[in-house]
Amino acid sequence: MSTQAYEMTDDSGAGHVHKDPVGAKTGMWLFLFTELLLFGGLFIIYGVYRGEYNHEFTEAAGHLNVWMGVTNTIVLLTSSLTMVLSVSSLQRNNLGLAQLYLSSTILLAITFLLIKFFEWGAKRAHGLFPGTEHIHSLPHGEGIFYNLYFMMTGLHGIHVIIGIGVMIVLYNRIQDGTLTRENQGMLEYTGLYWHLVDLVWIFLLPLFYLTN
Repeated sequence: MSTQAYEMTDDSGAGHVHKDPVGAKTGMWLFLFTELLLFGGLFIIYGVYRGEYNHEFTEAAGHLNVWMGVTNTIVLLTSSLTMVLSVSSLQRNNLGLAQLYLSSTILLAITFLLIKFFEWGAKRAHGLFPGTEHIHSLPHGEGIFYNLYFMMTGLHGIHVIIGIGVMIVLYNRIQDGTLTRENQGMLEYTGLYWHLVDLVWIFLLPLFYLTN
């Protein structure tokens, strides 16, 4: 079976650039699998503590802003749509539209982070932040809930920031003509990563915001 690897002559004709789209996509799927293992382990930890401190988890979840959580879910789902549209536009060689949808995805991701920033700020103002005296004064199960909440949503936020950085690079590559329909793999793989980020949040929403 062919590996679909091939060589391309660069614009200067000075050499060859090795391309292996099948290998690249396989590597991306393996990376995404390790990300699932990471978050899957955290979900298991959450499940264990939830079983032990069900009442405390329900009580603590009642202090989270459900509307902010739901709004951020809508924002991320919309960003997944704009990412798909960006990839589709690039595949049709409509570079301007690909940039428009990609910039929309970036703005939606930044909106997600801003909402999360204000949400975290409100929790910090009320002393519901890891390491504070108020957290230590709460029932043990509630303290565990908030520590898991900040750790898991914080880790997810880091993935969002990474995604924004990569998308900005790709936007610039479309702008300068180095990312086109002929080598659109980077945008497609970034789209897969972004869909995983959205999927993780869809699991985080009921675990923390809808558990009461």
